[in-house]
This record gives sequence, structure tokens and C-alpha cells, in this order.
Amino acid sequence: MGRRSILMLATIAGMASAAAAQQPASSVQQDFEAAAALHDKDDFAGALARWQALETRAAKNVRSRSLVQLRKGQTLLALDRKDEAVAATRLGLAALPSSDATLRNDRFVAFLTLGRVAEASLDYASAAEAYDDAEKLATGPGDKLIALRGLIQATTFVDPNRAGPAIGRAELLVATDTDKAVKAVIKRLKGQLLLNQGAFELSRKASGEAVQLLGGLTERTRIDDVPVRSNYAIAALLAGDKEDARRYLAMTGAGRLSKGSFDPALQMKVPECGGESGLKPADMAVVEFTIDDDGVVRISAPVYAAGGGGTALEFARATRGWSWSPEQVKQMPLFFRNRVRVELRCSTAFERPSIGTYLDGELGAWLTDRKVAMPPMLSGSDAGMLPQLRVQLAAAEAAGGADALALVPILHQLTHSSVVAREEINVLARRELAIAVAHGAPPPARLAIETIVWQSDLAEGWKPEPYVRTVTPALGATAYAGDAVARSALRLLLADAGRKNETRSRQLLTEIGKDPALPANHPLRVGALIRLASLEKDAGNAAAAAAAFTQSGLSARQCALVDSAPRFLGVTAGPSAFPMEAQQWGFEGFTSTQFDVSADGRVVNQRVVVAYPPFVFTEAGTGIMKTARYEKSYRPEGGLGCGGEMRRVRFSL
Repeated sequence: MGRRSILMLATIAGMASAAAAQQPASSVQQDFEAAAALHDKDDFAGALARWQALETRAAKNVRSRSLVQLRKGQTLLALDRKDEAVAATRLGLAALPSSDATLRNDRFVAFLTLGRVAEASLDYASAAEAYDDAEKLATGPGDKLIALRGLIQATTFVDPNRAGPAIGRAELLVATDTDKAVKAVIKRLKGQLLLNQGAFELSRKASGEAVQLLGGLTERTRIDDVPVRSNYAIAALLAGDKEDARRYLAMTGAGRLSKGSFDPALQMKVPECGGESGLKPADMAVVEFTIDDDGVVRISAPVYAAGGGGTALEFARATRGWSWSPEQVKQMPLFFRNRVRVELRCSTAFERPSIGTYLDGELGAWLTDRKVAMPPMLSGSDAGMLPQLRVQLAAAEAAGGADALALVPILHQLTHSSVVAREEINVLARRELAIAVAHGAPPPARLAIETIVWQSDLAEGWKPEPYVRTVTPALGATAYAGDAVARSALRLLLADAGRKNETRSRQLLTEIGKDPALPANHPLRVGALIRLASLEKDAGNAAAAAAAFTQSGLSARQCALVDSAPRFLGVTAGPSAFPMEAQQWGFEGFTSTQFDVSADGRVVNQRVVVAYPPFVFTEAGTGIMKTARYEKSYRPEGGLGCGGEMRRVRFSL
């Protein structure tokens, strides 16, 4: 063969090789199925890499790219990357051809993804909207019940008037269902709604029917039995039937570990009364949560609240910061780490002034100066007021245009509604901010709005790390850096969100206390010093805590803020203090009780802030601490020797 022929063959071989390189090894459909298979095998990292590669390959095919983004959202959710999961799912939904009926199930699954993210984040308003959309798209009874389960759970705490009809639809679907476990779920949700509406006897009846559907009140306790028996017990107790309540609670397994123990968490702080949540000392909630293998609370949900759905959600968020040591986790059987229930109240030791309330006041003062007519005050539930607020907004737009300053107070109320979904809140807040900035809002008034934008930007706004990353750049922003009130409010927000970083929080709070442009008695300075005192108390620095609290100008009565707290002498309660019913049923548990100490060493104002199991040892915990005695002490300010003290009581057989 001649040299020319050899070169021609080499060229042809090279062209074939290049053509082969240009051709994908597999089709888009094959890669799609491979990625889905990896997801189904729980290889989520591998699946995500496939979805990301497919996004690029399918860039020019809107339908294919949208489907890839929806599946990518499901994988991101499995990887616990919830903000990214929401973003991918929203992108997929936005571009998905709405006229294609074959994609109905894909849209259904997408809304389920959004609902699950929101529910896990305790953003129940967003969860309700997503599950509602999913229910409308569901084609079979099973899919409809999946969506209705989430819708009922969410609306029970943000819009009970929607929860009732949803339960009615679910009951129709299960009327002919032979699966008793499915029927029991709906009965449990019905009992929970009635419980939170104060209809204790009706709740007891529905919860009792759920118990019977699962096999009745037997010695055998499965994981599905726990919530229905517990709901029955709470309803019976609140209805006044203590004996029946104890009987059902005993069969939940709570407080009755055959081996090991359920110890209090190493980190088990209840939220302070006041603050952004507006919790009151009388508020109480029962929350359930699951403890992971590493001792961290991964899932939490409200069960019951005396104080409203917002109260329940706030207490559920608080348990997200609890944790147990690996050694403690080893002592707890896996069964008892699932759906643990506790009774909670807020702490009065360091009631926190609300940053948001102060900034709202600044916004209101500016609007008043600008002669903005405030809309008529509405009363009632958030769900009841929402349609009226939308009517007010439409009327204000018609009268003054889309950018009128008169829209700001209405938009602000909408962004604070517990029944408006997070993503709509973000849109409303951004619109409100643009109007306020265009009309020259001063920094504190502007900040009252932008804080809502930052919070609603995140699917998991309760997590400190992403929130701190979002807000920190604002400290150097021209709009806020030169204003003492705005920069102090920002520092407070960051100190609250990043409390785990004690060094950074202490620095931020100290900067507020030393800011020469802030008046000595300014509410933000007082708020910073109260927080600094709390931080120093937790760190064991009594002198620094006392100094910070003294600077606040408030009466420093907290135990940690005096030179030497009264010495604990003991309790006079004997074995009879152990509740008889708890002994009969073999219950063990604990309470954390908060109280004050009078100058003569007696305990006053005692109140349980944590109780496990709920309602079993609450009265006993306060009763035992009432018998406690401390050394007598003299305080120049009056008769109270010490306030805000906390002690834990263990009830062991």
C-alpha cells in the first residue's frame, strides 16, 4: 500500500473517531432513566450529577429540561438541600407546558416536593398552598390522600377553617377503603384539629376511633399507635378525665423504657417570652420530634397549643436547637427517639424586646409624617382578615396607582399574615420595599421591610447559617451603615440568628452597647444589653452578666446577675410527691421548673417550662419546687431575693 493510501486511511479513521466522539454514548431518555434508577437506589449524589449533566444536554428542549429540573428537585430534597430543591422545582414548574395533560403527575409530584420542604421547615402557610395544588392535580384516591394529609396538618395550625372541609374530603375517600391504617391517619388528624379547637370530647371520640382502627388499646405498641393514643390522652386530660388519660398515655410507651432512659437534652433551651414570636407566659404547647443517631433533632411538628397555631409552630422551631450526646442516644432505644412528645412554655428570665416591633413602629411613624391614611383596622384571625386585606389593596391601587405610598401599610400587613405563603410574602415585601425606597424611607423604616425580604428569601429561614450569610452584607451597605438605629437593629438580628457563635454574638452586642450615637436608654441598646446578660449567664460569667444588665437600666433580679445567688438548701417533699397515677402505670420523666426566690428563701412564682411526658409530672414538678428552700438573702431593691432560677426534677422509679 502506498504512502498516500495510508494517509487516506488514517484520515478516514480520524474522521470516524471524531464523529463517534461527537455522538453521545446514550440518549437523553436513557440517561434520564439511569439518573432515576440511581435516585431509587438512594444514590442521591450520583443521581444529582446525572441530573446536572442532563440539564445541559436538554437545554434547548423546554419539556425535557423542565422534567429534569423537577426530578433534580426531588433528589436535592433527599440530600436535605431544601432551598436548592425549591429553586429547581420552581424552575421546572414555570417552564412545564401547562397544556400537556401527560405531565399532570409530574406537576403533582412537584407540588408534593414543595409541600414537604415547607412542612419540614415549619412554613405551614406555604405547605398548605403546595398541598392544595397537589390535591387538585391528584388523579387517584391514594395520591389525593397523600396531599390531603399534608394539607390538614398545615391548615390545622394556620387556617383551621380550611382544615375541616379537607378532613371531610378525606373521610369520603376512605369511606370504602379497607385499609384501617389509612382510615386511622385521617381520624388522628381529625382528633388533632378538634383538640386545637378546644372540642376536647369530640377530639377524644375521633382519637379513640383511630385507636380502635389500629387494633385497640393493647399492651403491644407500634410506632403508629403512639400519636393516636397520645392524642386521646391529651384530649381526655383536658376534658377532665385524668384516669382515662393516664391509661392511654401508659400505652404510648412514653416514660416507660424497659431499659436505658430518656434523659433531658444537653442543649434544651426554651424560647424567651416576648421577642419576635410574641410568646406569653400563659402560652403552652405540646410538640413532637425525632432524634437522629447523632443526637440532633431532625424533624419536629406541633401537636397542640394553648395560645394558637403560631404559638405551636414557634415552640416546634425551638426544639430544632436541642441535642443529646452520643452516649445519651445509645441509652435510648430507637423506638423512643421517634415522635417524642414534650410540654413546653416560654422562659420569663430574659424577656426580649422585639426588634421587628420596634422597626414597625419606625415605619408607622414615617408613614404618619408623610400623611399616609392608614387603612381601617381589622380584627379576627389571619385567615378571616386576608380577603379583606386583598380588597383594601385593590382599592388603594385603583385610587393611587401601583406605586402609591398608601399601599405600604396594607402590603406590610399582608407580609405579616400567617396564612400567606412564603414566596408570595417575598413578592409583596419586595414590592413594598421598592415603593418605600422610591418615596425616601429613612433607614429604620426601610429595614422594617427588608428584614421580611431576607427572611422570605430562604426556604429554611429558621436555619442560622444561611440567614446570617444573607443579612451580614447589609452592615456595610450605604443605606444602613451611617444610621445608628438601623445598624444597631442589624447587629441585634445577626446576634440573635448566630447565637451558636458566642464570640461573634458577644462582639455584635457589645458594639451596640458602646455605640455613641445611640441614646443610653434606647430600646435597641436595652435589648442588646439584656441579650448580652443572657449570653454571659449561659457562659457562667455572673459578674459580666450583672454588669450588662445593670447598664440596661432594668431591675437586675435574675439569679445569675447578683454577686452570689442564694444557696439551695433542699426540698421537703417526700416520696408522696411522686404522682400516684404515674407510679401505678410505671411512668418516669422529668420537668424543668422556673421560679423566683423570696428574700426569706422560699420559692414563689414556680412554673414548669419543660415536661416529659406531657401533663404527667407538671403539677408534681411545681409542687416539689414549692417545697424547696434557699438561704435567706437581702436585696436593697425589695423582697425578691432571686428571680428566673431554673431547676430540673427527675421522677424515677
